[in-house]
Amino acid sequence: MQTKIQRISPCLWFDRQAEEAVALYTSIFPNSHIGTITRHGKESAEISGIPEGTVLAIDFQLDGVDFAAINGGPIFKFTEAISLVIKCDTQAEVDHYWTRLSEGGDEKAQQCGWLKDRYGLSWQVTPVVLYQLLSDPDPARATRASAAMMQMKKLDIAALLKAADG
Repeated sequence: MQTKIQRISPCLWFDRQAEEAVALYTSIFPNSHIGTITRHGKESAEISGIPEGTVLAIDFQLDGVDFAAINGGPIFKFTEAISLVIKCDTQAEVDHYWTRLSEGGDEKAQQCGWLKDRYGLSWQVTPVVLYQLLSDPDPARATRASAAMMQMKKLDIAALLKAADG
């Protein structure tokens, strides 16, 4: 039986931390692994200024989703214009992902479930119940949940539900 390929995959550009970042990310998410690692040869090392033998690219999976990472040098940086969303069923999941990904990250960049990790990559650690609350047919309930969310860094499911209920 043929496996369906994931047609679109994010590629994360790092200065020289791709191998370290991928090791961290695959340690945090279940059903994750590192795949093919390509190293800089003589030609790419000369062009990029990155030493020969250093990781050039890594294919990996996070919770079954394909990603790629490259060490491309300091030319490009991550911005908040793109983030990776983690949908969580429980507060324990929110706590786990928030704690692990925010470790060593930018505390000033934390708001409404968003965080920036130690490599500058933005993540949204979001309980699934938040989507339900924000689209509640009762606009007052949705507004209260939204107002509560705006006051939080790491999202708290119990506090969001309490706020929605008034």
